Amino acid sequence: MENTKIGAIKEKAIKEHIPIIMDDTLEVVAKILEQAKPKRILEIGTAIGYSAIRFSEYLQNDGIIDTIERDEEKAKEAIKNIKELNLEEQIHVFIGDALEILPTMKGPYDIVFIDAAKGKYPIFLEQALRMLENNGIIIADNVLYKGYVMSDYNKHKQRTAVRGLREFLKKLEENENLQTEILNIGDGIAISKKI
Repeated sequence: MENTKIGAIKEKAIKEHIPIIMDDTLEVVAKILEQAKPKRILEIGTAIGYSAIRFSEYLQNDGIIDTIERDEEKAKEAIKNIKELNLEEQIHVFIGDALEILPTMKGPYDIVFIDAAKGKYPIFLEQALRMLENNGIIIADNVLYKGYVMSDYNKHKQRTAVRGLREFLKKLEENENLQTEILNIGDGIAISKKI
């Protein structure tokens, strides 16, 4: 894959403070994808398409990634980036609110990657579980959220995000059909395998 283009996408994101997957997080996800050999990936939170483009390297033949982005400008930029790398057959961008789009999707997906509105993670989890293939894996990024989630943080500004993430982690822990590990990498990743 043409790395200079991918590098340029990453650089632009960093320069313009567009949140993209961190390198150390990507390394962990890449190992999971390498082992899982996914045919279908669902990503909640596209931004400008960087992570979907990187994940596409691990798709099996005819594999696809469905990715959802609420911000129309970012989604259009993602579509442009995906086109420039000739990946539009593999990566499909859905523009709109994930809460409205997810219920219309069917699945099954081998991997669900969650990296969108932190306060909505519990709802994303419900939808992900509905569409997850047996032995499928849910990967959620930023679950420790700057350390706030595990502390007694209660400032108003981030309260919804912190509350949502705490509820999300509790649901993962209580779900007997999931085997979950939380890694203190990047801003925290939760990896949950359906058993």
